[in-house]
Amino acid sequence: MAVLVLAFLATFLIDWAVTLPAIGATSAPTASASASASTAPASTQPCTVSPTNGCIQGTITDSDREPVPGVDVDVAGPAGFAQTATTSDAGRWSVSVTEAGSYTVSVDQDTLPKGQYLTNAADAKRTVSASLNANVGQIFQLSDQQGVVTNDDATSVTPQRAWQQFASGIRLGLLIALASVGLSLIYGTTGLSSFSHGEQVTLGGLLAYLFANQLGWNIWLTGVVVTLLCAATGYLQDAGIWRPLRRKRISLTQLMIVTIGLSIAAQYAFQYFFGASTVRIQQGNPETVRFAGVTLTVQSYVAMGIALVVLVATGLFLAKTRFGRATRAVSDNPALASASGIDVDRVIRFVWTLAAGLAGLSGVMLGLVLNGVNWQTGLQLLLLMFASVTLGGLGTAYGALVGSMIIGVVVELTNLVLPGDFKYATALVILILILLFRPQGIFGRAERIG
Repeated sequence: MAVLVLAFLATFLIDWAVTLPAIGATSAPTASASASASTAPASTQPCTVSPTNGCIQGTITDSDREPVPGVDVDVAGPAGFAQTATTSDAGRWSVSVTEAGSYTVSVDQDTLPKGQYLTNAADAKRTVSASLNANVGQIFQLSDQQGVVTNDDATSVTPQRAWQQFASGIRLGLLIALASVGLSLIYGTTGLSSFSHGEQVTLGGLLAYLFANQLGWNIWLTGVVVTLLCAATGYLQDAGIWRPLRRKRISLTQLMIVTIGLSIAAQYAFQYFFGASTVRIQQGNPETVRFAGVTLTVQSYVAMGIALVVLVATGLFLAKTRFGRATRAVSDNPALASASGIDVDRVIRFVWTLAAGLAGLSGVMLGLVLNGVNWQTGLQLLLLMFASVTLGGLGTAYGALVGSMIIGVVVELTNLVLPGDFKYATALVILILILLFRPQGIFGRAERIG
């Protein structure tokens, strides 16, 4: 319910942010002006998506993954659209389009630096599908060897690729851990596997898009406000749904079904209010930094740093503070904790609040790192979260952290041999193997049933 209320508020603010600049407008552009804009040279400024335009953009790097400036990229599309973009010193190019449809992206190979060639010359011309208020990314890789390479050569496993994917796995693991720790704490204190936890991640990303993109807030302020708002939804959920159901002694199976229904309702609420397309929190092309042989965006390094600090702070809180020890006591044995004078309902309310806040922060970080978020982002990551929690040990926060790091690295390394989103199937394989051979997980305790 709290998620739906926030989604409704988000829609109102989006409409207000979009229509406000139009107040006082005197005239609309003529058809001839619009037509001439389609064939105008591409702007040297980075493209920014809006409800009236989309962006086709990307980067060109050389054989050492260094940016290549001065390369022309031609974009052609519907109604005679034709623009040429030139890569900047950071190797980035972008073109703004005002009509959804199919576009052709071509690299002018005559403008490539001397001694550099496309790794696959046959891939110099690509067809992409662009839409309004969305980005389409295209990356071209150069090589110091001329000729067309086969797909096997282009995707061969090398130490450099493995090291790059390993770093990406560490990044993914840290961001998943933010959400998985809360999911594990919820299970530990209530015994409930919350299938709606992924939607808290989605909510964080979409609210960040609303505040940072539509309302123009500072990204740091956005992160703090979104985390607090998501934490508030966790508080309201427990106050309005979970505590009343617990008092009625509803079974865990019935509660789990409620989380599934809440997940579905939230997904379609997000789709209704924010649309089905992927939206970006920050519109500018991300800066990249090469460190220790790994190339990641600045947002990635910042997100990893924030995630590490928050996870360490959460661990210290659970280990060193009185309330943290009470939380661990409830997670270990709620009945004994209650007999010892611990307010179990208060602890559970805190856990729901903390878990929702961490998931919201994870959504903000993932939206920045993955360069976009949509109504299904949390659903796509839910399997990774459950696999992480199960691997580490159900109900243990530290186990969720370790499990997330393992899942993140394995999933990204799988991309060395499996294409695209097939890597996410690895999490399912790991989950099945865990349940078959060590169902209690790495840090969990084996318990007798029956």
